[in-house]
Amino acid sequence: MTHPSTNKWQSHKLVIASQNKGKIIEIADLLVPLGFVVSSAADYTAVEPEETEDTFEGNALIKSRFVRGETQLAALADDSGLVIPALGGEPGVYSARWAENGDFGIAMAKVQARLTADMDTSAYFVCALAFIDSDGKESVFTGTCHGHIQFPARGLSGFGYDPIFVPNGETRTFGEMPYVEKKQYSHRSHAFKQFQEFLLAS
Repeated sequence: MTHPSTNKWQSHKLVIASQNKGKIIEIADLLVPLGFVVSSAADYTAVEPEETEDTFEGNALIKSRFVRGETQLAALADDSGLVIPALGGEPGVYSARWAENGDFGIAMAKVQARLTADMDTSAYFVCALAFIDSDGKESVFTGTCHGHIQFPARGLSGFGYDPIFVPNGETRTFGEMPYVEKKQYSHRSHAFKQFQEFLLAS
């Protein structure tokens, strides 16, 4: 049910600036209660802009500006990734690029090869949301989720690095959690809470 204070956004068209099916599903689930009519960049173009910034916020803005320019509709982009301090912050903004040909099994194997037994396994996910409204106004919201890395990978739910990440306060990986439980912890949900508060205030 749409919150009465979000009536401004009821039936407002918004494009998710992503081609990632798992990410689109999660974002759409969080957007629908806000009243938006949601579509994805995949409905308009197969082209993705080059992510040249060294921050999540910068890359999210690149994607939202590109989709805004392609569609002339309000756009929301998510740039997210896994940060492992013991690896100097890697994979960080290169989290998706570690997955060669979209294979996160390869990406997780890279993490396992570099994160030796004597290293600190603490890690956190970051999500930066860049929203450009129909008037072209830009806003950015950032959420994090702290936890640790564990091997072997466990669970078939979620996507990306979820099977090797255990959030603080849990013994299960994100890959072992139903989505309804994962979103209580997730970096994306934390960023969306800020986004929702922004919409309510506007």
